[in-house]
Amino acid sequence: MLSIKQILQYSILEDSFYGDLTSEILQISGNGKFVAISKEDAIICGLKIFQKIFKLINSSIEVKLFFKDGNFVKSGEIIAEIKGNLRDILKGERIALNFIQKLSGISTNTYYFVKQIEGTNCKILDTRKTTPLLRKLEKYAVRIGGGYNHRFSLFDGILIKDNHIRAVGGIENAIKLALKNKPIGKEIEVEVSSLEELEIAIKYPINIVMLDNFNIDMIKQALSLINNRLKVEVSGGVNLNNVRDIALLGVDYISVGALTHSSRWIDISLELIK
Repeated sequence: MLSIKQILQYSILEDSFYGDLTSEILQISGNGKFVAISKEDAIICGLKIFQKIFKLINSSIEVKLFFKDGNFVKSGEIIAEIKGNLRDILKGERIALNFIQKLSGISTNTYYFVKQIEGTNCKILDTRKTTPLLRKLEKYAVRIGGGYNHRFSLFDGILIKDNHIRAVGGIENAIKLALKNKPIGKEIEVEVSSLEELEIAIKYPINIVMLDNFNIDMIKQALSLINNRLKVEVSGGVNLNNVRDIALLGVDYISVGALTHSSRWIDISLELIK
């Protein structure tokens, strides 16, 4: 698995392996001062990554941060000051902004979901629907926004989904195989797509049931059948308009793939001021 430093190094290589043609032909030289400005309200995330990009390009570049990850920043606020070699700062500008804009988008979106369910005992979870090689960073951004991480990798837990069920010939067989072969200490979560599948699943000593694309009425019926015997996760079709209604039903978790795969980037710019 790539380390964070390696991810950043490869990102720099991707953008400037053959150099910076524009800065070279314009013969840009000397030092300058830039500021990073948020153009909208946001939960900021990725500041150390932002700083590290410039340091990897040129260790003499000074990056002063005015906030910490998880802070709320208002539109128009300066979040960082960057001083040093003009050409090297321009080289790192887009890469550094890409990371902080993307991660701040995830943390901000997560924050809004978490705010919607305030006062309940429910937790907002992410999924494995992440950008390849950036899962570590994107799941970090979810935590910064107040959410919780579901499985990081396939080894972190047993989650029996629809294709697993089809592959072994049915939900009952899948659960029996999982109970028979599971490693010590690993929980079993089973995804169900109907109340009929749920009735089968709850006959066995599993730990969590995932109600996939259940509407409000179906969730109510499912909770009645489960009767507090195991943890309940709801997934599919969740948005800011219905997440509170779902949480108020008494479910334990709501997983939202959109936290990582559909969060809008936050508008942040880097401007030369001196």
